[in-house]
Amino acid sequence: MNKPPANTEQTFNELLQHIQQARHKIFTQANTTLIELYWLVGRTISHKVQSEAWGKGVVSELARYIAQHAPDIKGFSDKNLWRMKQFYEIYQADEKLATLWRELSWSHNRLIMTLKAREARAFYLNLAVQERLSVRDLERQINTAYFERSKMSAKLSPVARELHPTIEQSFKDQYILEFLGLPETHSENDLQRALIQHMKAFILELGSDFIFVGEQFRLQVGNQDFYIDLLFFHRGLAALVAFELKIGKFSPEHMGQLSFYLEALDRDVKKPHENPSIGVLLCHDKDDEVVEYALSRHLSPTLIAQYQLQLPDKALIQAKLHELLAQEWERDK
Repeated sequence: MNKPPANTEQTFNELLQHIQQARHKIFTQANTTLIELYWLVGRTISHKVQSEAWGKGVVSELARYIAQHAPDIKGFSDKNLWRMKQFYEIYQADEKLATLWRELSWSHNRLIMTLKAREARAFYLNLAVQERLSVRDLERQINTAYFERSKMSAKLSPVARELHPTIEQSFKDQYILEFLGLPETHSENDLQRALIQHMKAFILELGSDFIFVGEQFRLQVGNQDFYIDLLFFHRGLAALVAFELKIGKFSPEHMGQLSFYLEALDRDVKKPHENPSIGVLLCHDKDDEVVEYALSRHLSPTLIAQYQLQLPDKALIQAKLHELLAQEWERDK
């Protein structure tokens, strides 16, 4: 038996990649064709409703006609036909979003269609495409008011904004950690262990640009060892991000420890081409006025955010967002 060439495994791997890429391309093209079909059907029904007074009876008759003449074709019940009409009417005047909804499945689109605000729909379309969210993950982001929370950036030190001009796009004021399953009374060790065990879900909540580096990351300064709770790297900001976890209410003295960690990271860990490290103090509760005072003259790129262990009340988050926007509008005036 002849011995296979040394590069056989490499060739096998290349062929497998071609097969996988072709399968993905076929699936993508099939999905795009299906979504465009739903758009066409929805457009036709919408126009017929307007021009020929089609109603529920005619659409139900259409569904029965399709089922009778093509019983192997599924997905064209009267309810789904009305959803196709709604789909067309929502996006007919918004060509900018057409390239996005074509890339998503019908299940993704049905979820996003339930949102009333155009800005929210555009946000979740972009999010689902950019981060390749599954339907389940997309539903989770909608249920946790991810859109509203993205508008409320974490409390930042002036230095953080100066060193990282786009930092507000990468961090939120509040993080929802309902997936941890922790009771309200828990220790910092409990919180850290739970985050490690659910790192995939935590990254989903943080954002796909975060890369986990390690837990209890050791820093050696002089003859002493210090440990950062969680260390990440953010690809978009090209910077290390140190997370310190606090199960209680924010206190100004927490800032000193975090600044020390950032100094050590920048001196001993950061690579020359990377940007200055960022510190995140993630606490269970905070007084926004105390946070503002603590950050106003702070000299390290730090930010303060709050975590919550239960799904949020969307109405409360929306009310807080409107309040913050009103305050910004008054300041701008």
